[in-house]
Amino acid sequence: MILEYIIITIYSIALILIFMYALAQLNLLFNYRNAQKKKDTSPKFDLKNINEVPYVTIQLPVYNEMYVMERLLNNIVTLEYPREKLEIQVLDDSTDQSIESTKTQIKKLQKTGINIQHIQRTNREGFKAGALKEGLEIARGEFIAIFDADFLPQKNWLLETIPYFKNNEIGVVQTRWGHINRNYSTLTKIQAFALDAHFTLEQVGRNTKGHFINFNGTAGVWRKECILDAGNWEGDTLTEDLDLSYRAQLKKWKFKYLEHVKTPAELPVIISAARSQQFRWNKGGAENFQKMTKRVLLDKDISLKTKIHSVLHLLNSSMFLMILIVAILSIPMLYIKNEYPHLKSYFYMISFFIVSSIIFFICYWYMFKKSYGGGIKNFLKYTGTFFTFFSIALGFSFHNSIAVLEGHFGKKSDFIRTPKFNIKTLKDTWKKNKYIHNKISVNTIIEGILTLYFAFGMYSAFVVGNQGGDFGLFPFHLMLFLGFGYVFWNSIFSRA
Repeated sequence: MILEYIIITIYSIALILIFMYALAQLNLLFNYRNAQKKKDTSPKFDLKNINEVPYVTIQLPVYNEMYVMERLLNNIVTLEYPREKLEIQVLDDSTDQSIESTKTQIKKLQKTGINIQHIQRTNREGFKAGALKEGLEIARGEFIAIFDADFLPQKNWLLETIPYFKNNEIGVVQTRWGHINRNYSTLTKIQAFALDAHFTLEQVGRNTKGHFINFNGTAGVWRKECILDAGNWEGDTLTEDLDLSYRAQLKKWKFKYLEHVKTPAELPVIISAARSQQFRWNKGGAENFQKMTKRVLLDKDISLKTKIHSVLHLLNSSMFLMILIVAILSIPMLYIKNEYPHLKSYFYMISFFIVSSIIFFICYWYMFKKSYGGGIKNFLKYTGTFFTFFSIALGFSFHNSIAVLEGHFGKKSDFIRTPKFNIKTLKDTWKKNKYIHNKISVNTIIEGILTLYFAFGMYSAFVVGNQGGDFGLFPFHLMLFLGFGYVFWNSIFSRA
């Protein structure tokens, strides 16, 4: 019986942590709804008055971006802003032939009078954070706008963001991500679905109440003074953006999030690219939990509510580990429930997962309805999208849990860039992308085994107990089977 009680205890703790995270999301929904009723009265620079126009540096940290560099540079130079108050830094850590083509294009742009520099390092120390830090040393701008290689800001982007820095307490202005290839595939649709929830519910829900939010690594502007005051960029985590964000807010700098300013970007179109991105984000989140939690909790100037939201924010990626624990233990729990009737009372714990799922469903529905409208037709479309998203998110739980564990236990790894494809429509292809690797990882094999494991879970529903089966966990095991099956199948067959 000792093993059974250990299983029940671990299972219950994981469910409670997921439930606490769901309650925090529900609170963010209430914050979001209240924010919609408020009018923004922020002071703004009058950029029509040349005396109020600050100098801006645009930083483009790039690494082996052969397929998108031309598109990136052609887009950036169209940004509307006084030429005499703008410089562009191409922070190029590339090691392939893209260096020469980028150099050629930059020379052409320089001849047109654009202030653009091609900055190369002799090593990749600190990865993206190191490149940004080195560029900052010679940046003339009072404000630093940052764009990754796959982002395509609108022409008026600087005019929409820079004015908010008139408030001297503002250290960062972050904009919402858009998706130029949202409808390319099921994978891009569910990525867009998840990111939309983050850039509405979470960013607005936290920012409107003064809770800590994060600069998202791109499509935002930093006050140079804020970066330096917070200790500058550091490369000791894989999410340098989250790290600096927390250090800046601990220094009492305020962040401004602009939901209405969308910055289009390209979503990863194949699962290997999504894997590398997810691994970096989730490992970096765990690393920052280890680095920042104590500082947040010991700060006497931060409210209890903000501390709770901050800890859960930093624990965001760790929810994948909790979900994986619940998933794996759910099958032993099914057998324990039916073999030991006196333990049945413990199984009311499963209600925490059901309620958590309902909360997520409600929160995401509100965001979906705001974008696409209500009505039964859209609700049915949303239900299908949510079921697909939830299943695939479950399928990523093992891969992301490995990242989380590495982050918590301090295992260091390189900053693996997400390969870009320059893909917008179904006519575009990724098949010949030179940055895709054909190697099948051990994780993929384990995901295939987990697919079979959850198929066994569905089978178990028919055979456990003496009452003709127990189907309470069948929908959960079905989603796990479909999710892991999707991730495994695409990891094996969707390769160059």
